[in-house]
Amino acid sequence: MSTEEVTMPETADGGEQRILAGRYAIGEFIGQGGMATVYRGTDTKLGRQVAIKVMKADLAGDDQFRSRFRQEAQSASRMAHPTVVRVFDAGDDLIQTAEGPKRLPFIVMEYVEGHNLRQLLTESQLSLAEACRVVDSVLTALEYSHRAGIVHRDIKPANIMVTQNGQVKVMDFGIARAVSETSSTLQQTTAILGTAAYFSPEQAKGEAIDARTDLYSTGVLLYELLTGDVPFRGDTAVAVAYQHVSERPKPPSERKSDVPPELDRVVLYALAKDRAKRFQSASEFREALRTAASGKMPKLAVPTQQDTVLFSGGEEVSESDLALRQLAEGGGGSRTQSRPPVMWTWAAILTIGAVIIAVVFWLVTLAPKQFLPDAAREVPSLVDMDRADAIKALQDLDLIALTVEQTDEKVAADKIVSTDPAAGSVLEPGDSVTLYISTGPESAKIPAIDRMSVEEYTEAIQALGLSVSLVTEVDDPVEAKGRVLSVSPEPGTEQRSGTSVAITVSSGNVTVPDVMNTPQEVARSLLSGLGLKLNMIGSTTAESGCIVQAGYPIIAQSAVGTQPQGTEVNISYCAG
Repeated sequence: MSTEEVTMPETADGGEQRILAGRYAIGEFIGQGGMATVYRGTDTKLGRQVAIKVMKADLAGDDQFRSRFRQEAQSASRMAHPTVVRVFDAGDDLIQTAEGPKRLPFIVMEYVEGHNLRQLLTESQLSLAEACRVVDSVLTALEYSHRAGIVHRDIKPANIMVTQNGQVKVMDFGIARAVSETSSTLQQTTAILGTAAYFSPEQAKGEAIDARTDLYSTGVLLYELLTGDVPFRGDTAVAVAYQHVSERPKPPSERKSDVPPELDRVVLYALAKDRAKRFQSASEFREALRTAASGKMPKLAVPTQQDTVLFSGGEEVSESDLALRQLAEGGGGSRTQSRPPVMWTWAAILTIGAVIIAVVFWLVTLAPKQFLPDAAREVPSLVDMDRADAIKALQDLDLIALTVEQTDEKVAADKIVSTDPAAGSVLEPGDSVTLYISTGPESAKIPAIDRMSVEEYTEAIQALGLSVSLVTEVDDPVEAKGRVLSVSPEPGTEQRSGTSVAITVSSGNVTVPDVMNTPQEVARSLLSGLGLKLNMIGSTTAESGCIVQAGYPIIAQSAVGTQPQGTEVNISYCAG
């Protein structure tokens, strides 16, 4: 992909800076590879520096690739480990090319200050100790990714970054899968991935890929770091792939005499053609490498020539082909053992069935849900959790909480919108987790009162990013104590996030007027609408010495002034 193929406007000439997906500002050109051009960029929303990888234009017309590319990038974005280059985002956008605007896929990654391993190897060869250290870090990254269920498929020096302080980081997880699953031939795939020198035999034969594929490619990488060259070279990618399938590599010590036999054994074991006879896990590979680097011989059964490839008259024959040929030449051969009894057959079937059932039961009910090192910390699910609770949850896991506030139309204020890394990511104690905290929508309408209490209404206000500045209590004969009576500004008024409102609530009290010497009916009218327990008591002249007058005036009142709602008030009047 030429540098002219993707045209990015400069900012120095006064032109408008190119923005991808409305968020990522394109900066200077960094480099290019077989399938992408890389630029330095800025995440304008978070203000952080990123690396933006714009994929090759001839992939843009493949809708299947764009869909697969986005899925794999999203899967890779869940990985958070010091030895893995983080993937932040992926998508596609219209980008100016030499052939006009095209919708090109892009991926946004962590920006790493340093160089890739391919650049370093062109300058000088690494020492044996440094080569072992680099591969050790690569295997640590693969152990983490394989545990997460992600196979890299394209381990090679160009995909390994070395920072300025020597830290090793593996990048481009998922991209190889997206490319390989949308490429129909080996030639297409190798053209995109750059080289077949790091192919595993199963990749070259188009077989299913698993974690052991990455371990073979890492073995090729170790071979190159130790000797300065890859084990197999050819004029075409197909020729190299054929050698991976059929030829046994020379021991590294034959290429470079200072390579010790301990490392010879590790490399040759990693490059076994049969994946069942090479390292089965990244941790197993790493432990053997560390043993060899310390000068001790690891206990590995290195495949012999007969274990890998069988030759007959210059013709390559696999073990399975040789067995078929022998069977054909022998005319089927004489039967040396009679057919086992039917009872034995059924016993074997029942035994196998019982074992399968037992294993399934163990996996469902007894197996541990997670396989994590003791020092690992898994980021919990914090979305929609209160700010304080989320921070405490991270502190309990020995993780550092960093907070970033942002408006959100759906998530209530002071609730967690998302985390970086996402829930389920595995970190180490002391690592930081960024909490994106909602401040509510940019603007909101003041909600209706709906007979809510002051606590309920305050919570509703704050969830919209608004605040309560003043709460005033007034006496009310009907509404219960603490119930909201009114709000200023009025409900339905549009307000920007952060605006404060004033609330008037019921005090739970009522003012009882003084009705002494007023006519009975007037007193009853004044007191009956106040929610009191009113008792009208008629007194006789003999009891109170009252003089009967027109209207039966009030001569006694048990309560007056501010009283709790529902207070019992006794009113006495002169009944004659």
